[in-house]
Amino acid sequence: MTRHWADFQYEIYLNGTTGAVPRLPTDLTRLEELTERRLGPGPVGYVAGSAGDGSTARANRAALERRRIVPRMLRDVHERDLSVEVLGRALPAPLALAPVGVLSIMHPDAESAAARAAAAQGVPYVLSSASSTPMEQVAEAMGDAERWFQLYWPKDPEVARSFLTRARAAGYTVLVVTLDTPLLAWRPRDLDQAYLPFLHGVGTANYFSDPAFRAGLDKPVHEDPDAAVAHFVGMFADPAKTWPDLAFLRENWDGPIVLKGVMHPDDARLAADAGMDGVIVSNHGGRQVAGAVAAADALPGVVDAVGERLTVLFDSGVRTGADIAKALALGARAVLVGRPYVYGLALDGQAGVEHVIRCLLAELDLTLALSGHATAATLGRADLVEGTG
Repeated sequence: MTRHWADFQYEIYLNGTTGAVPRLPTDLTRLEELTERRLGPGPVGYVAGSAGDGSTARANRAALERRRIVPRMLRDVHERDLSVEVLGRALPAPLALAPVGVLSIMHPDAESAAARAAAAQGVPYVLSSASSTPMEQVAEAMGDAERWFQLYWPKDPEVARSFLTRARAAGYTVLVVTLDTPLLAWRPRDLDQAYLPFLHGVGTANYFSDPAFRAGLDKPVHEDPDAAVAHFVGMFADPAKTWPDLAFLRENWDGPIVLKGVMHPDDARLAADAGMDGVIVSNHGGRQVAGAVAAADALPGVVDAVGERLTVLFDSGVRTGADIAKALALGARAVLVGRPYVYGLALDGQAGVEHVIRCLLAELDLTLALSGHATAATLGRADLVEGTG
């Protein structure tokens, strides 16, 4: 059954007849400021902060804002269908919740609340390796809803293999491998607060619950938590990995594999040559390389290089339904959204995340209709012009 996402606006207006207004703003760009007021500088800085002076995060927004939609008139848009097929999965809309770690710093219900929200709205939830809730517990919260697992590829192959085995057993269907974080970037907002949750054992739930990880400890985690943290820090990422190492993932995961952080067409071609199923054009929301190319500026080149061979997804800088429409017009099959849903979580738990999903998809639905499109499939680069922002 086709979801009529735009009906959310009428629901809001009808509720208004009884004096009720939305608990959170429907302009999602306002959520960051509200979260800044609600939470301490450490947690807010960890989520909102970016690499260096923030130039890449600003470039992400500017690249989307610079592209302007050209509406077309007198096209039959009375029935819209936002559903898409992504990696062999039928989704009700071209949206997934991006992997964001350590969500317990934003809300006590953490990843489980975000996962329940995604499940309630039918969009995939991508669980971070660095979650503050074990993957099995998040899976349980979702029932049989679509869930993907994001891997920060650790140095220890036994831990990597164990993570993949556990994720498969818990019903995660797609593996998302983040490539752009072999090291933590220079992030002044975190550095100025000396704030890194992992050093306090937050965001380590998948590791501390993992048999292969625990096998490398002299004492149980609860007896020597500092040693467990040190073990985690020593294996979390591996700057020595290269393209041939992808064979390990293919041997240990029998579903689709998507590489996140691909920005260069040649890297996208290497991903296709390695037998991967998709790439996510992403610069980690500007959190890894200051001065990097905006994700939306990199997207067309990657689509041109591998769009016939791989599923191309997009994230970094998406804040509105119109942004999603622009990314689809540039060739993305679907879009992942990160910070906005995390702010929704911080402000109102599961309900806040659902609010963000429904706002994004209502605005996307209306943007498509008002631009002359009944489905995302008819969007293309000819529907955009480049302006000055």
